[in-house]
Amino acid sequence: MSLDEFTVKPHDAMAAYLAADMDAVNVLIRTRMASEHAPRIPEVTAHLVEAGGKRLRPMLTLAAAHLCGYSGPYHVHLAATVEFIHTATLLHDDVVDESSQRRGRPTANLLWDNKSSVLVGDYLFSRSFQLMVETGSLRVLDILANASATIAEGEVLQLSASQDLATSEAIYLQVVRGKTAALFSAATEVGGVIAGADEAHVKALFDYGDALGVAFQIVDDLLDMQGDPNATGKNVGDDFRERKLTLPLIKAIAKANTDERAFWERTIEKGRQNEGDLATAIALLHKHGALEETRLEALAWANKAIAAIDQLPAHPVRDMLRDLASYVVARIN
Repeated sequence: MSLDEFTVKPHDAMAAYLAADMDAVNVLIRTRMASEHAPRIPEVTAHLVEAGGKRLRPMLTLAAAHLCGYSGPYHVHLAATVEFIHTATLLHDDVVDESSQRRGRPTANLLWDNKSSVLVGDYLFSRSFQLMVETGSLRVLDILANASATIAEGEVLQLSASQDLATSEAIYLQVVRGKTAALFSAATEVGGVIAGADEAHVKALFDYGDALGVAFQIVDDLLDMQGDPNATGKNVGDDFRERKLTLPLIKAIAKANTDERAFWERTIEKGRQNEGDLATAIALLHKHGALEETRLEALAWANKAIAAIDQLPAHPVRDMLRDLASYVVARIN
């Protein structure tokens, strides 16, 4: 399936279907990011929260709750919780990565400072736990607390693995499952749990979120090496310049001869990059079929997500979630 086959982007269709709930989520976010004593908190938070992101993760929570027939108020709390966790991780990531731009705007750490970004991120994590507790569900608290720990674990693992040529595809998957997929799967799983769905449906929602999150990250990594900067908002090769070992690079390094391995050691492990190195790296990815192999892996994960969501009852939201998994990988077809 290609992008041209989507007359409406699936996340836009989902946003329209869930518009009333998303409005409630946005009101709750603005209310809970306020601070009576520290005005910098809402300033920093608003800069990121209102930067025009797709709000995909909170939409997944709302969609899962709708799909399972939930009619109570707490899916809104959980969607806001998921967005707060996501925003907190972005604030911390930009400090760790020393980033200067996010979603086409200056990062909070650039506009304010690293201390503000870290501390406001901590504040949002705390706010997220307050929202979780209000649902009265210990299981929901367990799922989201575990996800928060897994995200942090994945980020720490990435620190040691990202510039080590010994990093395997298994370690890469562990990082991705931590830093990206953990929040996707928690977002969908808690939607089913708060709705009181049966265990088979809750498991299917978890599996969908997990596979969608992995596909989402693999596609991002692939687009970094071959995407259109106008469409992605990123320059081609940003990950290479930042010496991040993503899946296409790991695949090419596994097939490298002696000279090629020396190139990867110089550019990734030692960080000595010269003009023309990005073109060489891309040529090596093509030579070893690493880009095509990565594309096929992304498709396989998207198909796992579709197979999982197909286990749930017929519903307009189920079709939107199915389309979303197809759309994520259509960007690389």
